[in-house]
Amino acid sequence: MKRVLFLLMITLMAGAVSAQPKARRQQQRSQQQQQQKQATQNQGMSMRARLMFPTAIDMPEDVVWRRDIYREIDLNSDSNAGLYFPVEPIDKQVNLFTYIFKLALNGYIPVYEYRLDGNEAFNDSARVQMKTVLDNYHIFYEEKNGKLRVENSDIPSAEVKLYYLKESAYYDQANSTFHRKVLAVCPVMLREDDFGGEASKYPLFWVRYADLEPFLSRQTVMTSNLNNAATMSMEDYFTLNRYEGKIYKTTNMLGKTLAQYCSNDSALAKEQKKIEAELVAFEQNIFGDKHRKDSLDSIARLDPQQMKLAAKKARKGSSASVRKSRTKSSGSSSSSGSARVTVRRQRH
Repeated sequence: MKRVLFLLMITLMAGAVSAQPKARRQQQRSQQQQQQKQATQNQGMSMRARLMFPTAIDMPEDVVWRRDIYREIDLNSDSNAGLYFPVEPIDKQVNLFTYIFKLALNGYIPVYEYRLDGNEAFNDSARVQMKTVLDNYHIFYEEKNGKLRVENSDIPSAEVKLYYLKESAYYDQANSTFHRKVLAVCPVMLREDDFGGEASKYPLFWVRYADLEPFLSRQTVMTSNLNNAATMSMEDYFTLNRYEGKIYKTTNMLGKTLAQYCSNDSALAKEQKKIEAELVAFEQNIFGDKHRKDSLDSIARLDPQQMKLAAKKARKGSSASVRKSRTKSSGSSSSSGSARVTVRRQRH
């Protein structure tokens, strides 16, 4: 009897030992399948977004001329106000910050820290978690099963009235074209203190435009206050450089902003105009100075009446010169003839 009980206990222990790894394997397999499914969904969403925008042009790395510009995009300006409307989502229509915020919150795009020197870095060490952003700027959120959730009314889109934007103006020698391409954007939150003073600027994070660009074709921006039907996609808005912003920094060897080497506001405004003029001058004179025109260009621009007058003047001038030359030749021939007769008389 004891022997039977002993064998039964051994059998049960062996069954438990063999069942435990099997259950663990099933649990690990289900977890892996769930993670793979989530990754596939995210990748599928990203791929679908990229398929909707197949013509995005990346800036070549071997360009012969390039200048990086940092601009301050004020949403109070009429040309930029479309990025601010609507403050809270209306159906599927959202403004730029709400769109960026939701994409980053759901893990579709990464965000990177805004460093004290104002420069951007797009590596893994500079990447910022959205939970850290929410905690640092006191944005109310709920966390359930490891997923963050923020109500539309709690998204501080009304306070984001400014963007820092980095663009690159470059000449592509491969096809002899000049381009201006956005490289990164940084939403800036303006918050007033408790004493009602001037609002302080809080740059939230940098977003690489290459990560954001495939999604921008899905959202539109209003382009006119007089015609509310005049809209374009956010991607077209940035590609066509419809935004306007003052330059506050350029990439330079000293790493200084314009305010750091301009003594006053007047000098700052003068330097901004100078940089803008340099960009325009380079773009217009890529293939030579346009002010230096040859005679063929000037003739091609004449209208038919001017060409007729020019031809008539030319004919009159040529006929007058012919008559003058004939008169001179006749006079010279008569004088030479009389001279010969006189000589012959002297010989007789």
